[in-house]
Parts: sequence; C-alpha cells; structure tokens
Amino acid sequence: MKDSGRIVRIGAGAGYAGDRIEPAIELAERAALDYLVFECLAERTIALAQLERRHDPSLGYDPLLLTRMRAVLPACRRRGIRIVTNAGAANPAGAAAAVCELARELELAGLRIAAVLGDDVVEQVRHVGLRADDTDDDRALRPDEILSANAYLGVEPIVEALAGGADVVITGRVADSSLFLAPLVHEHGWAVDDWTRRARGATAGHLLECAGQITGGYFADPGVKDVPALARLGFPIGEIDEDGAVTITKLGDTGGCVTSRTCTEQLLYEVHDPRAYVTPDVVVDLGAATVAEIGADRVVVRGVVGRERPRELKVSVGYRDGWTGEGQISYAGAGAVARARLALEVVAERLRITGVRCRELRTDLIGMNALHGDALSSGWLEPYEVRARVVARCDTRHDAERVANEVETLYTNGPAGGGGATKSVREIVAVTSTFVSRDVVRSAVQWWTA
Repeated sequence: MKDSGRIVRIGAGAGYAGDRIEPAIELAERAALDYLVFECLAERTIALAQLERRHDPSLGYDPLLLTRMRAVLPACRRRGIRIVTNAGAANPAGAAAAVCELARELELAGLRIAAVLGDDVVEQVRHVGLRADDTDDDRALRPDEILSANAYLGVEPIVEALAGGADVVITGRVADSSLFLAPLVHEHGWAVDDWTRRARGATAGHLLECAGQITGGYFADPGVKDVPALARLGFPIGEIDEDGAVTITKLGDTGGCVTSRTCTEQLLYEVHDPRAYVTPDVVVDLGAATVAEIGADRVVVRGVVGRERPRELKVSVGYRDGWTGEGQISYAGAGAVARARLALEVVAERLRITGVRCRELRTDLIGMNALHGDALSSGWLEPYEVRARVVARCDTRHDAERVANEVETLYTNGPAGGGGATKSVREIVAVTSTFVSRDVVRSAVQWWTA
C-alpha cells in the first residue's frame, strides 16, 4: 500500500522491559505519530518468562504490559496511533487476551489486537546437541536443562497483522529492528527483495530500539558529554521517508538531546561488523552511512545499503545453569579496606573448611576493584568506606545458601564494624544461541476484538 512521498512517524515507547512509562505517555498524547513501538524483550528476559509460564500458564508476558497499555491506549485510539510491541515475551496470546480485556474495561470497543506466534522452537532444538555458552563450561546441555528456545522472527507476521487492521500487535521473540521495520514495509510497500530500503528501515529500527539511549541516556558524561534535563529525558521519534532515510528527533519541550554524537553511538551500539549487521530481514551495510544534524534535535541518517537476508534464523536458548549465592557487608572508618579484605579472606577460608562446592567464586571490594580488578585499581587512595561482596556459582541451591549465610555470619564472627549485610540466592538462567532453517519456523497471527 505504497503512498508516494509519505513520511511514516514512529515513536519509541520503551527500550527495555523496565523502562520509564511517562515518556511514552508524552508521545502518545502529544507527538505526531503513526506508530508507537515498545521494545521490551532481552535474551534472558524471555527465558525467565518461559520459567514463569511453567508456574502459571496465564503469565509469561511482560509484567508491565497492562500498565503501559492502560497509560497509552486511550490516547493512541483517539489519535489513530497503532502500537507494536514484543512484550508478549513467552505468551503473546495470553498478552493479547489480557489487552483485549483491558480495552473492554476502558470502553475501547472494536479495538483489534493481534498476537504473533511461532517463535517458540524449543522442541525443534531440544535434541540437537547444544552446548553451554561458557568458556569455562563447554559441555553438552541435557534436554531437561533447556527452558526455552525462541527464534528471532522477522517482519512478515507483523506486516500480516497490520494489513489485517490490527490496532495493537503483540509479539514474542522477533528481532528488535523488525518491530520498527514492519510498519515501514506495510506503509511504504517495500518488496521482500528491496534489500537497500529494508536495510535503511532496519537501521531506523536499530536507532530507535533502545529509546532514551539515542536522546542522551547511556550517553551523558558530565563535563565531557553534557545532556540537559536528563531527569526529563524525552524518547525519540523516527521520521522515515519512502526511500528509507530516517530523521531522528524528539518532542521539543522534553529533556535530553538528539545530536550526531548520540545517533552515531547508537548506530554502532551492539554492532559487531558495521558492514554486515545481520537481521532476519536483511544484512545491513553501514559502511557508507552518514549522520548529519539538520536542525535542533534533528539528525538524518542516510547512505545505508543492504544485502540478501540470511537463510537461517538465530535462536536464543535459555537453560538452567545452577544457582548463585551472594552476600554483601559494609565497613567504614579508619582501616575499612583492611577489615573488608580480611572479611573476604575469612569467607573464602570458611567455604573451604566447610566443604561448600563452588563452580566459580568471586570476591570483590565494591568501590575499589569490583569492575576492573586489583591490577587497574592499585595506586588509588583508599576510600573511607567500602562494601565487601562474595558471590559463587554452585550446582545446588543448598551450597548457594551456605555461601550467602557465611557472609552474614561476619556480623559476629568477622572483623570489627561490619554492617548492612544482605544475602540472596537465585537460580541461574543462562543463554546460548543456535541457528535453524527458516523452513522449520511457522509463524501465525491470532486475533482478538474488544
């Protein structure tokens, strides 16, 4: 349904599952948009969602989905803005049903909700001999360890849903960029083999997918890269023409900034090879891309080209990988660092004496060596206060609990002046990847009407 000369305007409503909601409300209520996209799904997020769905089949979608929809649905319906989101996570159908019920509560009669299914390929990969994605633990995974396997779908089922009149499209695992590319394929009518225009649309998606990152979030560095009104950060808007050129902007009275520097950082974010950025829809070549400021908070990106999409789809596999036990305790005042170091030594020795089995043990002084280790941390003045941290990866919950408990016992059995001890135990859901032929993945669209 190509519309010559049309500019499609897409707002980014979220860059991850727990993102702020107020900037999306501002976009829904005041921005000139055609689409509002909520990107809420990471590799571990969907594995954890699959674990949640095992406990309760009605769950497994983003827990903030209904909060977001309640906040923006009335304005989007009133203003004709269509919503696309991967907040369906492990249960897009359950998410769509819940949004439909919410729409009826909000008296949005006739609202059409589509769920994109088919990314769950756990049965196809459970017995293919996957290995743990860990340089210290290169072992074959048992089928019972695998929690989830979700293929990165492309634009096709989303385009199908939009062509069918969906006001809200809810997916599980699709490529982040595909959430944004699909509306462009639908609106501009780009052919399946129009690789360059699709590459430019995928680039628009890549620029927008992390929301506030391109308007100054994850960018600010006081005195080096100053960002105004960071607490009022506005989320980005992409304006994409029929040839795929994208202009990034934001609402003028919101915080943050859109500059060539913020856009260039986001353009290269998580891109291993700028000349071969692989997506399910197209291989993107950013080698000749240009980033130019054309006005206040307006940056245009041009020059992207594309090549044929890959024949296989990437699959994100979540698997059980033991337990972590963690404990922390603080020391302050004269000699704080020496006392904290002694605390770490005591815990390590206690774990050896009591026979706690740790696959991996790490001890840190937060504020001194927790990020870069002792080699880069030496030579600095000792802080007045420091927090000791012990964390171990264990095969059993019992051993993980013993690690956490040993830190807590420092209260009365360790160096003087320890305080603020905390402890936690959690199951590890690790992630590895594989690839499957497109032929074994069957996407589908299910419908709900309020």
